[in-house]
Amino acid sequence: MITGYTTGAFDLFHVGHLNILRAAKGMCDRLIVGVSTDDLVFEYKGKRPEIPCVWRTEIVRAVKYVDVAFRREVMDKVEEWRRIKFNVVFVGDDWYQNEKWEKWEAELEANGVEIIYLPNTPGVSTSRIIEHVRSGQ
Repeated sequence: MITGYTTGAFDLFHVGHLNILRAAKGMCDRLIVGVSTDDLVFEYKGKRPEIPCVWRTEIVRAVKYVDVAFRREVMDKVEEWRRIKFNVVFVGDDWYQNEKWEKWEAELEANGVEIIYLPNTPGVSTSRIIEHVRSGQ
């Protein structure tokens, strides 16, 4: 059985989020999703999500491709692997060759974990949706 893992803020859930979850589930038997807490999102994005973590987690949990969703409080993928023991981790290709990810990749691959970068949906992002709504267009 292949256990997959992915994470994200999943703020203002949109088709790009759905595409990542669908693609990830297509490559594993069990998909576990870590939904970043509000504080964690602030830590790595410098802004708070529009939707509270408890609601974002419920939305992700309701997606048919997701087997387990939980509130995620740490960024470190190796620490998460130690707790969850996934076989493959899925990440958006916008993180490819990111310094943090290169470090995690080396450690995860040394433990037999495969890293798969999934393409983001062109033209779709939470930031763009927020910008569009705030501009009144």
